[in-house]
Amino acid sequence: MGFLADALSKVKPSATIAMTQKARELKAGGMDVISLSVGEPDFDTPDHIKDAAIDAIRRGETKYTPVSGIVPLREAIVKKFKRENGLDYKASQTIVGTGGKHVIYNALLATLNPGDEVVIPRPYWVSYPEMVVLCGGTPVFAETDMEHDFKLQPEELERVITPKTKWIILNSPSNPSGAAYAREELKKITDVLMRHPHVWVLTDDMYEHLCYGDFEFVTPAQVEPGLYDRTLTMNGVSKAYAMTGWRIGYAAGPEHLIKAMDFVQGQQTSGASSISQWAAVAALDGTQEHLARFRAAFHERRDLVVSMLNQTKGLKCPTPEGAFYVYPSCAETIGRKTPSGKVIETDEDFVVELLQAEGVAAVHGSAFGLGPNLRISYATSNTALEEACTRIQRFCGSLS
Repeated sequence: MGFLADALSKVKPSATIAMTQKARELKAGGMDVISLSVGEPDFDTPDHIKDAAIDAIRRGETKYTPVSGIVPLREAIVKKFKRENGLDYKASQTIVGTGGKHVIYNALLATLNPGDEVVIPRPYWVSYPEMVVLCGGTPVFAETDMEHDFKLQPEELERVITPKTKWIILNSPSNPSGAAYAREELKKITDVLMRHPHVWVLTDDMYEHLCYGDFEFVTPAQVEPGLYDRTLTMNGVSKAYAMTGWRIGYAAGPEHLIKAMDFVQGQQTSGASSISQWAAVAALDGTQEHLARFRAAFHERRDLVVSMLNQTKGLKCPTPEGAFYVYPSCAETIGRKTPSGKVIETDEDFVVELLQAEGVAAVHGSAFGLGPNLRISYATSNTALEEACTRIQRFCGSLS
């Protein structure tokens, strides 16, 4: 009998964390590395949020909190969903977790039984299928393609739903592709789900505020009120408020599901950091002025990266609607050789050789379930992005 759980053998390590760590190690060893693998804003947390945390410490808000979160934060979440999404919830229908990942994991742990299926469109965030497996469920992948901007089509969703399907996870704007569903696109998806009342909807709206141009963000329960009673709408403060390290995610949904998640969390972490929760109150209830600045910067960076990558031999890069990632295809580089004689056989070969040759860290698309592509994060300065894209162009140009 082995000491470690058998479930661990079914779970893959996070490729995004692995590549980011590799880039850190090479940089520490003296290599000039530009990391485009990390999924966090390079901006600092706005001052009013930091001030709220300091004030909370000085008030002595340093004790255990209720498992589901402090009342002021749960009330702020209710106001946020009403103000920004037109969704009506009570505080008892909300829960706070230690990051969005924690919220998703608790929802799955509270609901999945062996044999239950969870539909996950690919490309997907690397943690979705692994969390499903750890919670005893079976991930079922729905296919997308570049022709449809990596967005799930209703016919494909209809194809993969079975009597065993318990959840579908929808992420818009998407990590890794940046693709986001317009209202009419999402309505086609929700129309399918209305025909399958046994399927619940878990939305990951973490990049809600990072949409560009005239794009209007919408979430499933907003588009189709008939899904309200079987939707868990998840969000957090990590991306829009540059608070990745504060570790606060939240969700709202049917009260019986929230109670089940509270039950799980009560035996797991108890609750999120008290100080971080008070900071999140300030984030949701306070000024939102920084959002326009964040969006403008990311919009400019997106356009820079898309333009330069589409001028790169062997790469094709769609223009995403949101988040801070692009997901170019490197299919035309497969089978080519590096100057050292290495044949690029996979997208993983591509990113490994790119890192070794030019010191640019990206993440291979196969880690997100769909290749040959690579995920590039543009959450860094224009100067660094321009230099990184120049190096990518040089690397691609060197292949024969």
